[in-house]
Amino acid sequence: MKIGDKVSWDTPQGRTQGKIVEKKTKDFQLAKQKFTASDDEPKFVVESDKTGAKAAHAASALNVLKG
Repeated sequence: MKIGDKVSWDTPQGRTQGKIVEKKTKDFQLAKQKFTASDDEPKFVVESDKTGAKAAHAASALNVLKG
């Protein structure tokens, strides 16, 4: 998984898609939420195609879209 990849993920409103805009390997804060990240377990900041909102997810929560 890398920056620029198109991905999809689950939200309370259903499945959505967007792109990876950042890979975090150190602890960080996004939208008043604290996230733990490391080289072994990075978090990916994604931007929704629909709303432009950003969220952070583990790789296991993201599905890379083909094409």
